[in-house]
Amino acid sequence: MSPSPAPAEADGGPAPSGRFRRGRPARGGRRRRTGAPLPLLLPALVGICFLLLPLLALLIRAPWRDLPDQLTSAQVWQALRLSLLSATAATAVSLVLGVPLAWLLARTEFPGRGLLRALVTLPLVLPPVVGGVALLLALGRNGVAGRWLDEWFGITLPFTTTGVVLAEAFVAMPFLVISVEGTLRAADPRYEEAAATLGASRFTAFRRVTLPLIAPGVLAGAVLAWARALGEFGATITFAGNFPGRTQTMPLAVYLALQNDPAAAIALSLVLLAVSIAVLAGLRDRWLTAS
Repeated sequence: MSPSPAPAEADGGPAPSGRFRRGRPARGGRRRRTGAPLPLLLPALVGICFLLLPLLALLIRAPWRDLPDQLTSAQVWQALRLSLLSATAATAVSLVLGVPLAWLLARTEFPGRGLLRALVTLPLVLPPVVGGVALLLALGRNGVAGRWLDEWFGITLPFTTTGVVLAEAFVAMPFLVISVEGTLRAADPRYEEAAATLGASRFTAFRRVTLPLIAPGVLAGAVLAWARALGEFGATITFAGNFPGRTQTMPLAVYLALQNDPAAAIALSLVLLAVSIAVLAGLRDRWLTAS
């Protein structure tokens, strides 16, 4: 028997050229153009300058000679220490509350789940000052829940270090929830089902099977939440105030120092910039893998 003709030959058309076998051009074939058109290149260059110029200005105007003295001053050290401790505590709160919340949104079906997801992620777009006002109305001494905390337990949250942690957790937790929920949706649920067939409860399956699978997503969300908490300003100053040594974090210290000591403000800004770059560098491999 003679071999069957190629699809193009059976239709009467010419046989495919060897230059285009396996979907890619052979050597000497026409290559794809990679140059950017001018109407797109110019706005892109302007956007790069717009984003990078303020950062370069910060580096150029930084008092590098006086930087060690600025960073070792008592006020700067207090703000740095409080910022690191409060951001870490806010991240811990976000992990304890946010990981179960992300699992609830990703693994269960219930009426109003879409609305709940929208409300959970609302602090991402809500102005931080509005978030601070909402926290005051909820947890202040005359707030919806704060009055009962004050009367029953004698707990006052506004204008305290605990208030700083709560304000930072309020604005940072959505970053963790989004990251963990996306990782849960990408994870194969059949591993949990297999664990259930072996007699494991849903919590045991989550603790022994699901949590190790989504550990990279949890870590990435925790890092993002920590970085967001470290840079929080609006909700913190509204709900916790700006008291040195008690509620004055690094962003608040930058705002205050900018009025009296610009060199200290630049020094604190450089620390925050270094932390942000470290966070981006730590998440770079995850982003490249995801893309």
